Amino acid sequence: MSADEIIDIVDENDRVVGQSPRGEAYARRLRHRCAFILVRDGEGRIFVHRRTPTKLVFPSRYDMFVGGVVGAGESYDEAALREAEEELGVTGLPHPEHLFTFCYDDGSGLSWWSAVYEVRWERPVRPQAEEVAWYDFLPEAELERRLGEWDWTPDGLAAYERLRAHRAGTAGPSGDSGDGGVTGDGGTGGTGGTGGTGGTGAGSGSAG
Repeated sequence: MSADEIIDIVDENDRVVGQSPRGEAYARRLRHRCAFILVRDGEGRIFVHRRTPTKLVFPSRYDMFVGGVVGAGESYDEAALREAEEELGVTGLPHPEHLFTFCYDDGSGLSWWSAVYEVRWERPVRPQAEEVAWYDFLPEAELERRLGEWDWTPDGLAAYERLRAHRAGTAGPSGDSGDGGVTGDGGTGGTGGTGGTGGTGAGSGSAG
């Protein structure tokens, strides 16, 4: 999604209160909506990627989600499928399963309602070169080890922490701001990358 595309602006209860170009929404720190999709391959490994330096938000950071901003008039479910297919470079992806929704807030004015999904894809991926600098499917145990080593998107980390709590049955209700500052706020690879096995292709993740 480009900086000129129109998105819905929402309030603290996720109600639409207006519209704005995406770039202006970030510049003015207007709350909006995003979809986060955790993608697993046939072996249960998670698609992890590093964002390109040209990304509008969190450039060059690692992310364990694909996804992005929900367009004006678009539902979370529609955005999740669209973003995942676009960023993975695939068609025919099953509809991602919605897990929970929370409001990410970095404490400095950046905030977006975030719907978290999961989907399994067992075929090759062809991520967008303009979105992704590196990617691979990592075993979850390796992903956990990398959490303290790599520079991750903060909203992706917040979503992943919520996902772990969700699995453990300790997550708050949908939309609950929960943990203080976290009212919230990822082909085939060969050996390479910044640790683990790396793909050479190029989704963007987090908030676009």
